[in-house]
Amino acid sequence: MTEMTKHRVIDANMHWLPDTLFTDDDLREKMMLCIPRQHNVHVRMEPVKDKDIRQIIIEEPKGVVNINYAEGQYNIDSQLADMDKAGIDHAVFRIPVWQEWLDLECSKKINDGLAEYVAKSGGRFTALAVCPPWGTDAMIKEVERCVDQLGFKGVQMACKYGDIYLDDEAFYPYFEFINDRKLPVVVHHTPLPVDHGSILDFNNQRRQYGRCIAQGTAVGRELFSGLFDRFPNLKLSHSMLGGGFFAFADMLVPKPRHSYGDAVDRFDTGNSNLREKLTNNLFFDISGPPQWGKKQLECALEVLGEDNILYGASYPIRKDWFFDGVPTIEGLDVSDEVKAKVFHKNAEKFFGLDPK
Repeated sequence: MTEMTKHRVIDANMHWLPDTLFTDDDLREKMMLCIPRQHNVHVRMEPVKDKDIRQIIIEEPKGVVNINYAEGQYNIDSQLADMDKAGIDHAVFRIPVWQEWLDLECSKKINDGLAEYVAKSGGRFTALAVCPPWGTDAMIKEVERCVDQLGFKGVQMACKYGDIYLDDEAFYPYFEFINDRKLPVVVHHTPLPVDHGSILDFNNQRRQYGRCIAQGTAVGRELFSGLFDRFPNLKLSHSMLGGGFFAFADMLVPKPRHSYGDAVDRFDTGNSNLREKLTNNLFFDISGPPQWGKKQLECALEVLGEDNILYGASYPIRKDWFFDGVPTIEGLDVSDEVKAKVFHKNAEKFFGLDPK
């Protein structure tokens, strides 16, 4: 039996929130006020049943739970200990879901707190800047501060903001700056797609499949809209394998048309270089390897490409995703070089991290 190579592992999808969120009333109130209750998104804090901790719950619409943030999950000592247990050498941090709502003032507080957190990690953490994505001078300056002064390695965004996805021209000023600076962008999933009424009733259809619909819709719109023609240096890494986009890639991004001849070309995209964009501009993190399963991960690598998939486990969402994630990738029937790309080489290239 061939001995397995021990790879460096970079987790490109680890979550961070200020550990003072539950004790700093002013910070918590400011962050909660960013959440648009006028759009039927509601937030509250309450105790966790049978445990001596609290949680922040976000509902959309009211009465339908989509997000839970638990107290004590964003402590540096426990995160480093969990990383050691899980075999994770380095973590790239983003905030979980709140990107969609934060204003500039709260973004600055998050960025400052994350910079302090990274500085305490002994070189094991990397940060991504969060900022409202409208490209005003003040917003651009905040991202420049994070990258040029604080050493952040890119930016984080939501896959949609309110009712608009990232192909909307409202984001063009921000993307023009990102394109010029060649900054990598991590696109975190949102709890629900824009049109979500038919999936609210069932918990996993809402909380898992809903995120997949939102991400898959975002990826498709980015591809078909011409966004990457306008911003060719824009590189987006979507969480949750782009909502399982590998399952639909050949359907939505067809290979050269067949020679049989059809009366009507029903599925013409009007765009001949979609495959090139899928390779050059779109990347995907696994966001919890055990939840996908061996065959699905192998399929994703084959369809989306071994150079376009990054390791990620969505810590601290589920402990099995995190602690069983590395063995899941090690158990795939792919070459050791492919595993090395997933574990660290693709993340090093995407974020501009020094290889170890």
